[in-house]
Amino acid sequence: MAGAFLLCSVLSFLCAIARAVANEQQQRRQVTFVNELPNAQIDLYWENHETGGRKFEDTIDPRGGFLRVDTYDGHEFSYDIESDGERHYFQPKGFAVLLGSTHCIQVRCDVTTYSRKSSDTFNILVKPYWSPRGASRFLELVRSGYYDGVALNRVVPGFLTQFGIAKDPTVRNHWGKLAIVDDLPFDDIPFQPGYLSYAGSGIDSRTTEIFIVMPGVGQEQLDYFGENSWETPFGLLEGNVEESALTKIYSGHGDMPPWGKGPESSRIYDEDGYTTYLPNAFPLLDYIDRCYVVDEVDTDIEEEL
Repeated sequence: MAGAFLLCSVLSFLCAIARAVANEQQQRRQVTFVNELPNAQIDLYWENHETGGRKFEDTIDPRGGFLRVDTYDGHEFSYDIESDGERHYFQPKGFAVLLGSTHCIQVRCDVTTYSRKSSDTFNILVKPYWSPRGASRFLELVRSGYYDGVALNRVVPGFLTQFGIAKDPTVRNHWGKLAIVDDLPFDDIPFQPGYLSYAGSGIDSRTTEIFIVMPGVGQEQLDYFGENSWETPFGLLEGNVEESALTKIYSGHGDMPPWGKGPESSRIYDEDGYTTYLPNAFPLLDYIDRCYVVDEVDTDIEEEL
């Protein structure tokens, strides 16, 4: 009897060592979990499949709250959200956006049109599952008010509209140094008119500048969008793009040099970019008045009351 007990103990010990070695052989990584829901907190758990138990990690606040966890490839995590009534299981790869059954977040931008003679809006459906890091950075910038007052500085019909250089030089210089890692494509998502992506300059170069694919773009150009690693779509305009505010934004300056006579991005980044350069050289440009997450506005008003 004693011999059998000793044998079981030895076998259990050896199994424990084997599991430890297997874990060490797995790639250890730090995962960032981001809660992009407008109002709901998320309790994150690690699923321990060896014991059948569940380990509470932490509570993550909404609106970009995040948690970094050291874990291993293949480890499974879960969370539930009261609003959708189900538990969500997943194996993160390095950066995970937590949305539950929500597939998009609506951002609304109020813009001037016809050279600031009128105004309009366009709604952006942000798709974090398409491009987790890109979507989260965009939402972070929107929530901080980064895009308020930003010039629509590159408007080329049949090609793209580009923006994302902040009005405040301190703000634009700060965020311009905080590039994010490129996202692996979630799926084979071909670009279409109205899709949004980052305008980058190389691998892992995405910061704040965004482009929207214009209506009327040719298929060859649509196929070319996304060839660069930083051009992963993270959202799209809601509704009919051909009748959207995009078609009412001033485009008379053409593309930026050397392809046209529009504003030079490097000059906008200068200290006098918004105070002298744009108003004097390009007085007809249109601007974004404000961008905001739609589902967060009413809540903010209620909190103030």
